[in-house]
Amino acid sequence: MGGFKDPDFLQRQSAAANAKKAALERYRAGTAADNPTVAERAAARQAVATAREERAAARLAAKEAAALAAAKEVERAREAAKEAAREAAAVAERERAEQAAREAALEGERKAARDARYAARKGRQKKKK
Repeated sequence: MGGFKDPDFLQRQSAAANAKKAALERYRAGTAADNPTVAERAAARQAVATAREERAAARLAAKEAAALAAAKEVERAREAAKEAAREAAAVAERERAEQAAREAALEGERKAARDARYAARKGRQKKKK
């Protein structure tokens, strides 16, 4: 039966260093520029990035179109409100003019009635004398 030999510190350190070197070599072999799988993955990432940029540009264009449509709708609403205000002002002015005409006619009727009462009173006073 052979005995188990416990590795000392230097052996463990060199084994760890060799393992790190081997891992680094595997990584470098996987990321070499002439490796076709690396080129395929890079092309796929580029295609995904391009598609993402196109979608972002389309979203931005749609957002700008929606903002433009909203601005046009706000402008139409503002114009409609101005037109409604103009019409309301015209109606109010017309009603004021009609009210003033009615007041003038009523005032004229009152004056005629007052003048008639005055003339009747003067007529009665002349008869008494």
